[in-house]
Amino acid sequence: MSSKPTNVVIAGLGGQGVIKASDILADVAFSSGLDVKKSELHGMSQRGGSVSSDVRFGERVFSPMVPEKEADFLLVIAPDQVEVNAAVLGQNGILIEPSQIDESSLSNKKSINVALLGVLSRHLQFSVEAWTAALKRNLPERLHEANLMAFSIGRANERIMGQGK
Repeated sequence: MSSKPTNVVIAGLGGQGVIKASDILADVAFSSGLDVKKSELHGMSQRGGSVSSDVRFGERVFSPMVPEKEADFLLVIAPDQVEVNAAVLGQNGILIEPSQIDESSLSNKKSINVALLGVLSRHLQFSVEAWTAALKRNLPERLHEANLMAFSIGRANERIMGQGK
């Protein structure tokens, strides 16, 4: 990993698991020995409004906020949040969005956030075992099977979007 932190912005609507997805990502990075900073913007999340969470990790991270146009990855759970959050994506940043997942393949539609983490995981250096352990630590046992399957579906996805926006 380079000395420059990896910047990930996860965005969606209240109730879609934006914060849970960022918790899982932060857990994976922290458990892998990296410095991690995380921030959240809830907006009107209780009413289905915009929610975003910045996760930064690397050898040393000083600020939890991803500067505008410096996100390496923008993971968007609600399609209508792509344009709202596009300004954070860096020039060579990668957009990860719901169209990359066949939602009919998910046993629980609410696990789209974890399926998209599966897509993200293909771009990061963390082991599948580290992701699996973080998922299990951050989700109730009754949700493990559906979410581990969703993660696998996202990880196996061949429709990886191109770079930039």
